[in-house]
Amino acid sequence: MKERNHAFDFLCGICILRMITLHTITFCGHQNDAWWKEIMGWSFFFMCFFFFKAGYFNKTVSGNSKEYIKDKAKRLLTPYVTWGTIGFVVYAFYLPFEIDRYHNPVEPMSWDHLWRTSSFWGNEPVWFLFSFFSAYVLVHFMKKIQIVKPISVFQTVVLSTFPFVSYWLWKHDNPIWLSLNNVFMGAFFFYLGRGWHFFLEHIERKYTLILSSFLVVAFIVSNFLWHGEYVMATNRFEGEPLAAFVNTIVILLGLSGLLLKLPLKRVPVINYIGQHSMVYFVCHYPILQFYRFTHICFGRSIYGRWDDFIILLVFVLCICTWLVPYVEANPYLSGRFKKKAAPTPTLPEGKE
Repeated sequence: MKERNHAFDFLCGICILRMITLHTITFCGHQNDAWWKEIMGWSFFFMCFFFFKAGYFNKTVSGNSKEYIKDKAKRLLTPYVTWGTIGFVVYAFYLPFEIDRYHNPVEPMSWDHLWRTSSFWGNEPVWFLFSFFSAYVLVHFMKKIQIVKPISVFQTVVLSTFPFVSYWLWKHDNPIWLSLNNVFMGAFFFYLGRGWHFFLEHIERKYTLILSSFLVVAFIVSNFLWHGEYVMATNRFEGEPLAAFVNTIVILLGLSGLLLKLPLKRVPVINYIGQHSMVYFVCHYPILQFYRFTHICFGRSIYGRWDDFIILLVFVLCICTWLVPYVEANPYLSGRFKKKAAPTPTLPEGKE
């Protein structure tokens, strides 16, 4: 068997750790601390990485549209609905206790929340699964439409407009419902990953290392002098919009190329989280809510408390790790449905 390349598992694990730490810090009220904002300013590209990674490993987005969409829906929308519902149940369970103690919910609920943001109360991050599914559908139909040949030319022309579409939507207060304003950037980074994979297959390792190292250095210099951030969750540009776009491309190409060609050794904890990223992604937020609301209902806030931050972070990571085999064994929780086996060809009679 071909030895597993650990680069993307490592990057995926870092992304998940960053996300869980961000949500934990937010619950504990330290998200605006200068040191944390500095970390966010150097790691803003990680949510875009998931779309980039999907494109890098994706072999085809063509085929029968009905079967393609059905497969992606099973793998992404099923856990989206399941874990969104689980999160909402946790949220709703504590409502009577909050109202009894504080006379109103700690997080007031608006009924248009779901169709505006595609998030569920109690598990906000699941917006990503809906946007991920929508990006897959978009690139599938882009592949099918062959207005200009060769298709790569058509895709290049259309994809080059997607960042401008995303920027235009942001300037107009992101009018598309279900938080789908970010799908255009998602599709762009998906194809960026596909293109980078093709490029790396046709260039020698030493040249890849040289180019990737140059890109990483370029990102470091540029992020100091020309800073901008793109927030995938809300399709928002902060700082210099063009810098956010350019710097994201540069670091995704440079960092992935460098780690892929070194190659990177397996880092036990981080790579394990990266390999099972779906479980940590869907599970962590309801666990955070459980810890937070339990304390609130007993009249104890975790806001501003570093001891709770450390306890909560360890608590979430340990529970998610324990849940990995159970969640992955259930396709309705993990989206790991078995692929249909290709039909076995039969020989004409007398040709056995």
